[in-house]
Amino acid sequence: MDVENIDKLLAQAQILSVEFGLKIVTALAIFIIGKWVARKLGSAVTKLLEKGSGDPMLVRFVGNIVYFALLTFVILAAIAQMGVQTTSFVAALGAAGFAVGLALQGSLGNFAAGILLLVFRPFRVGHFIEGAGTAGTVEEVHIFNTRLRTPDNKSIVIPNSQLTSGTITNFTAKSERRVDLTFGVSYSDDIDKVKAVIREVMAEDDRILPEPEPVVGLMTLGESSVDFVVRPWVKSENYWPVLFDLNERMKKRFDAEGISIPFPQRDVHIIEKAKI
Repeated sequence: MDVENIDKLLAQAQILSVEFGLKIVTALAIFIIGKWVARKLGSAVTKLLEKGSGDPMLVRFVGNIVYFALLTFVILAAIAQMGVQTTSFVAALGAAGFAVGLALQGSLGNFAAGILLLVFRPFRVGHFIEGAGTAGTVEEVHIFNTRLRTPDNKSIVIPNSQLTSGTITNFTAKSERRVDLTFGVSYSDDIDKVKAVIREVMAEDDRILPEPEPVVGLMTLGESSVDFVVRPWVKSENYWPVLFDLNERMKKRFDAEGISIPFPQRDVHIIEKAKI
């Protein structure tokens, strides 16, 4: 090979390297600028939805979808700038995605379940729910999982597929809840007096709603007690305070009125065995 041919090859290599270098620089510029634009647009969409008082779960989800969709377009544009045929690349990406999908069936199931939760919204951030064997306040709903805070301040992460595959009980969705109580009294106590005392105790509590009217009824004639059911309605946020207070005040009023609360039959057996 003579010197002239070598010079030509070097000149062509230099031209190709310059052209390829320019393509790489342009592709990097497209990627960096495009990623920045995608992040800004995703944030802008999120802020716009937040101003419209959108659901926090849906706001974050839509913001993430917009960002990743734009980022995918940016990556394809950068690859095309380098001279790679994006058609074949998309086909290869689809084949790879299919293989990855088979390996990540559980994650894809959680993703699909996350979309269902965001579309049908059986609960929202701040609601107290019970699902997948766990109860707690919803803190965050992500694409793949949901984070709950239990009453004893534990953080529980539940895969979305487990939530959608079972029953979800939302204790906060309704503004009012019914408090269910049962009080047992002795057979020697006057039934009408017991019912009057129960109604008086409930009437003294302003947190108990007048409508629907509280229910007081004789439920069962047990082995050792006459059992009354008490069903007042309260605001959802007052459920536990009223439940605790009613039990305590009812016991004190029964003692003051001379109404006896008999031991359960099983406790009597335990006491008799202890005597023996």
